[in-house]
Amino acid sequence: MSSVLYDTPGPRAKARNWIYSGVFVALFALAAWWALSLMAEKGQLEADKWTPFVTDSRVWTTFLIPGLLETLRAAAIAMVIAIPLGALLGIGRLSDHSWVRVPVGAVVEFFRAIPVLMLMLFGFSLYVQFADVSSDLRPLYAVITGLVLYNAAVIAEIVRAGVLSLPSGQTDAAKAIGMRKGQIMVHVLIPQAVTAMLPALVSQLVVILKDTALGGSLLGLGELLSMNRQISANYSNTIATLVVIALIYIVVNFGLTTFASWLEGRLRKSKKGSGAVVGVAEVSDLATGGNSGGAA
Repeated sequence: MSSVLYDTPGPRAKARNWIYSGVFVALFALAAWWALSLMAEKGQLEADKWTPFVTDSRVWTTFLIPGLLETLRAAAIAMVIAIPLGALLGIGRLSDHSWVRVPVGAVVEFFRAIPVLMLMLFGFSLYVQFADVSSDLRPLYAVITGLVLYNAAVIAEIVRAGVLSLPSGQTDAAKAIGMRKGQIMVHVLIPQAVTAMLPALVSQLVVILKDTALGGSLLGLGELLSMNRQISANYSNTIATLVVIALIYIVVNFGLTTFASWLEGRLRKSKKGSGAVVGVAEVSDLATGGNSGGAA
């Protein structure tokens, strides 16, 4: 079925699609064969490289599981702080008052322009020089600081774009019945923008989870990827360890995106998260403190 964004392919287009798919599958299989052949030549496919992950529980209990928990802890704390902070910054960028909008915009653009690794290094240096933080917690704090500052700025832009993507008629209708800007934002725009923002927001949460590896590489955080060095030192299986760690990342991120898809479906079914235009009666209730919600 054709639509505004998609035209149903005809016979020639279908044939080309099949050809492109076949070429891609052939190239992918060739690349996989080449990689496996190279690994076999270097002895990386030998059983002793892989069996520790099956036969030796210490690989999991001593290295992989503690590393995964540290990764999840750092990512979860950063998400809990970055999401509301980013939402506030995004709303600030939409303010009608220039004394709010301009400084908030400067903060967002500043932290968006700096690489997250540099923010982590700055944070680590600040904790060393000015804060009484123990050396064991310093890498964790530095990683969380860098992740929060950078991703809050990105989330602010996601929130701003989500709100601006809504039809302007809803704002006009809310203003016509006397709703204040804060009421419009909280009760009309943000609930409907959540569904539109969710895919981009989940992508940013996945980025937060993966960027914790930067702290393990340079700051000594005992996260999942950093365990590669310790496992390799004990079992001499660097490639196998990296493959297993990559699979763990895939499973965790797949779980996160699956949960987000489920949540998006629930939001679309709900009244506020459906993205549909709010009726005049509902907006009037919000403005007057009726059943749909009180005044802000």
